[in-house]
Amino acid sequence: MNEKVEEVLDKIRPSLQADGGDVDLVDVTDEGIVKVELKGACAGCPMSQMTLKMGIEKRLKKEIPEVKEVQAV
Repeated sequence: MNEKVEEVLDKIRPSLQADGGDVDLVDVTDEGIVKVELKGACAGCPMSQMTLKMGIEKRLKKEIPEVKEVQAV
């Protein structure tokens, strides 16, 4: 499942990098929780939770039904 998640994150990264940010995969639990670290501009951005939930989580759930939640660590 880690590989599937990385593939989707690779599709999302260019838009994050365009704004000076990035995302790294930290872990995928057996329960379907994806843990990521927001980097660069995304790390301190007040909109980072919206990016995480409405952008990253929504896309991961759409492409990988086993994903239940995305959490920033």
